[in-house]
Amino acid sequence: MDSEIIEEENHSIRILLKGTDRASVNALRRTMIADTPKMAIHRIRFTQSTTEEDGVVWESVGPIPDEIVSHRLAMIPIPSEGAEFHLPEECPECADMVESQRGCPMCEIIYRCTVKGEPEGRAVKARDLEVLGDLKFSIPEEFQDITITKLYAGQLIDFIARANKGHGRDHVKWQPVAGITFYARQHGVLNDKKAAKVLWNLGLTIKEKDFKNGRIEDIAVVDQLKKDLLHVGPSTDHGREFADAITLEDVPGEFILQYESDGAMSPRTIFENATEILSSRLDNISADLDIVL
Repeated sequence: MDSEIIEEENHSIRILLKGTDRASVNALRRTMIADTPKMAIHRIRFTQSTTEEDGVVWESVGPIPDEIVSHRLAMIPIPSEGAEFHLPEECPECADMVESQRGCPMCEIIYRCTVKGEPEGRAVKARDLEVLGDLKFSIPEEFQDITITKLYAGQLIDFIARANKGHGRDHVKWQPVAGITFYARQHGVLNDKKAAKVLWNLGLTIKEKDFKNGRIEDIAVVDQLKKDLLHVGPSTDHGREFADAITLEDVPGEFILQYESDGAMSPRTIFENATEILSSRLDNISADLDIVL
């Protein structure tokens, strides 16, 4: 399988895969969803207290239950780019401990949050999570405005959150990708120039000159062609006259994979990690078959 990045933005990517089939591409897609690990908040300890300060009673209560706050915290992207953390069950320092006691600098990131409410309301946001350790694991600036809860006078929230590495197959909070899909690469084929004039006369983006030797192969131009063809499809007024003047032809062995990251890692890193994991699994299967056979 060969790969070529077609488009890449901060949190999205499109990749052209060549010399492969649907089963292999789907295996890669499933690996990204379920088996590519990332960091996410997994354990939270809320401090329950009632204190008095300057005649104001502060109580650790809020409008949102702790369970909902925990869910919101779990979905905040935790920096996982280049993080050399172990899975808790594989950590050399605490793998032998019971699950509730696991946790060390080699397998977790700790955040502390203490916020008091205000008479007009104080939104508790992701920026209020203070990392205890290396500041490179602070919540990225673009996600710091994620709201966790809102507190008013007399209300406070105080908790310690622990993030560790996990897999998407265990919980969606460890799934590094969203909206991941793939489809066959296609070429546009001009079959009937006369009937195709129906499309040209609409004054849309694609023109007859875009076809070279009766074909369009450029991926970006084919994408635009697909949009234009919606105006002359079978369900339109032009459908009968246009018919199959221009058709889309699948390219054998070539597929386009596209997805977005949740922000914990770059899309490129996710792809590299997933291909490495899948390749390692296939090598192990081949080795096992060699032994058996």
